[in-house]
Amino acid sequence: MKKKVIIILLLLLIISGISVFCFLKNRKANDELTLYGNIEIRQVDLSFQVAGKIAKLLKEEGDTVKENELIAILDDRDYVSNLEKAAADVEKTLALKTDAESKFERNAPLVDDNTISKQDYDTLLNTKNKTKADYDAAVAQKNFAENQLDYTKVYAPEEGIIMVRIQEAGANVSKGQPVYTMAKTKPVWVRAYINETDLGNIKYGQEVKVYTDTTNPKTGEKRQYKGQIGYISPVAEFTPKTVQSTDIRTNLVYRIRVYIYDIDEYLRQGMPVTIKVDLRGN
Repeated sequence: MKKKVIIILLLLLIISGISVFCFLKNRKANDELTLYGNIEIRQVDLSFQVAGKIAKLLKEEGDTVKENELIAILDDRDYVSNLEKAAADVEKTLALKTDAESKFERNAPLVDDNTISKQDYDTLLNTKNKTKADYDAAVAQKNFAENQLDYTKVYAPEEGIIMVRIQEAGANVSKGQPVYTMAKTKPVWVRAYINETDLGNIKYGQEVKVYTDTTNPKTGEKRQYKGQIGYISPVAEFTPKTVQSTDIRTNLVYRIRVYIYDIDEYLRQGMPVTIKVDLRGN
């Protein structure tokens, strides 16, 4: 009899334990939303604004660059010559302009007593105006030549990492032809999708945790990052085939963007991540 009572008590304890476990598991599932997505990093193709022969490429793939750091140079000899010629034209037109202004200032008063004719006066005035216009055009051409010479260098637009070195020194490139592809350090975000039934549980500015599949050897745990929901699409769409989902693939979902705060060098373009949204704070 005692054995039967003990067995019944053990069964009751086991059933109670299972019930508590299931309750806590369901409660945790209801308190936390899990989403899946991929890291997205903005990339930019860098190129020269003029055509020419590449003299130097100063960065390799994987190198970090700072904002406004020089990374590539064209052979600039022709552009230097153009600037020198433009500078000489400025000096020449300035001399002609100064001479025309002096002649006009000396002779203009003489038209009043008919020492010079009205026709001569008009000729002096027109020459003065023309030389000024020629001088202004020469200055503009010099500024253009300076810009063209400047365009023989490529500078990093922002802090980032060189992803692809497309060209090599000695190659002839046209205007706008990419020589590097650079990934910007910031911003970094996660592109993810959320089911319509969960859409009402998230909001702009909501903080989330982002986990990669990589284990941090120092902690023995998945690498974790802090994020914030920064975009929620107002338009539903079909789940892309590359997106992981526990629901039927044809369900309509909404695209969201989660910006990551604590960026480091371990986040990579396209890397799959898991997003945990704590719903208890809503």
